[in-house]
Amino acid sequence: MSLADTLRHALEQGRRRSPIILPGDALDEGGDSPTPAAVLVPVVDRREPTVILTERPMTMRRHPGQISFPGGRIEPDDDGPIAAALREAEEEIGLPRDRVDVIGTADRYRTVTGFEIIPVVGVVPPDLRLAPHPGEVADMFEVPLHFLLDPARQIVRTAEWRGRDRTYYEIEWEGRRIWGATAAMIVNLSRRLELA
Repeated sequence: MSLADTLRHALEQGRRRSPIILPGDALDEGGDSPTPAAVLVPVVDRREPTVILTERPMTMRRHPGQISFPGGRIEPDDDGPIAAALREAEEEIGLPRDRVDVIGTADRYRTVTGFEIIPVVGVVPPDLRLAPHPGEVADMFEVPLHFLLDPARQIVRTAEWRGRDRTYYEIEWEGRRIWGATAAMIVNLSRRLELA
């Protein structure tokens, strides 16, 4: 069975059961409706599959220096979250849309900054020459899929934010700190896939 088929089967099996899914870290304070967004979870089809992650430049207004999946807001011209995730990945890291085998979408995640993110899981070949856009991506790297999905690597942390204690997940990889919404989406994906 190919990597794409394995992931597709695992997501389908996971949807038939009900793991505890993290809904988001948004504060329940009413206000504006969330901004729809999508990210691509690009799984590289290697003997040991990896996931491509990016580091945002320190100059960015939102989430400077954070580790994230390629992605962003869903624009009016996008034909849904999958199209938005593929467009953003092409813009941010030069990943051609036609080289992504889209597996499907994972669980939505609502951020404290007002975004409702739909993760799109896709498999990409290992031989692509990617070119990060310097205005949007300071660095790009790969992490083994099994490492990200290992619950022992998903550490729960607590910090005070706006006068409240908030709990979040953090994954350390070779001196890099993967946390917040990115780590939470990884935790949700691992909970779906462990049921397969």
